[in-house]
Amino acid sequence: MSVLSEKHFHDEAAAYRFVEARVWPNGPVCPHCGGKERIGKMKGKSTRIGTYKCYHCRKPFTVKVGTIFESSHVKMHLWLQAIFLIASSKKGISANQLHRTLGVTLKTAWFMGHRIREAMREGGFGPLGGSGQIVEADETYYGKKAGPAPTTNTRGQPFAKKGKGGPSHKRAILSLVERGGRVRTFHIAQANKQNVTDLVNANVHRESVLMTDESRLYGDIHKSVGQHLSTRHSAGEYAREEGELAVHSNSVESYFSIFKRGMRGTYQHCAEKHLHRYLAEFDFRHNRRVALGVNDQARANHILTGIVGKRLTYETTQAR
Repeated sequence: MSVLSEKHFHDEAAAYRFVEARVWPNGPVCPHCGGKERIGKMKGKSTRIGTYKCYHCRKPFTVKVGTIFESSHVKMHLWLQAIFLIASSKKGISANQLHRTLGVTLKTAWFMGHRIREAMREGGFGPLGGSGQIVEADETYYGKKAGPAPTTNTRGQPFAKKGKGGPSHKRAILSLVERGGRVRTFHIAQANKQNVTDLVNANVHRESVLMTDESRLYGDIHKSVGQHLSTRHSAGEYAREEGELAVHSNSVESYFSIFKRGMRGTYQHCAEKHLHRYLAEFDFRHNRRVALGVNDQARANHILTGIVGKRLTYETTQAR
């Protein structure tokens, strides 16, 4: 039987029960006052599905309050369908596809996608790597920055009219990948030594082995980690052995290949102000991939555990 044949994807009451079991594993919690004991379920004929009343603060509430679902008129079972589709699509699913599949407007599908990406956003975790563990770092560029492209470099010299364009007017992205483990990706204003070093200092354990390519951005990075090893892509070297270590940055480049296929093939366009949410989406799926023992259903459940405290309004989404 198809996963999408399960009751909570089609029945509204079952959908509420499904979400409540994951958001409130120990019973309902009032989002207004935090009360847990004096709470009762409202059962009147005109009462909305899933409504409770807190007898501490005397306010009614549902599991939607204080989450990405708050003030949404979309049925809960459609939200669960959207969450499963995004969680199970390796390269994402476009707003147009959600619009056609769920039967909602394109504007609603676009906003639902961003709310779900907000639930996928992670934070507050410890540094990547550790003693003897390998972390790979690399930078890439996706999309053009807003405004006209510069005509001169930082020294005031004009760019050549012909040849391959440089990254000066592109959006810079830095990714840190724990080999065989987690990824953490950042959209940075500019890819320079200082920004890269600051991010490595804040997110990589000082006793880790850091592996990169020969980019000058990592020239001083050996001061921030236990050991820094690199390969020379310009000389055709993409992997080598150094003692018992396999020196390469293939893991982070594999992550970038999935990210760019998704952005170019599925989403096609992304404003710079939304780039961090798409990065959060691809990070979330990578950190809960099948190779780490997480299947599609478990990944969708992980999204539901991250919906609390992340309400997103349409105006906030549109703001820079």
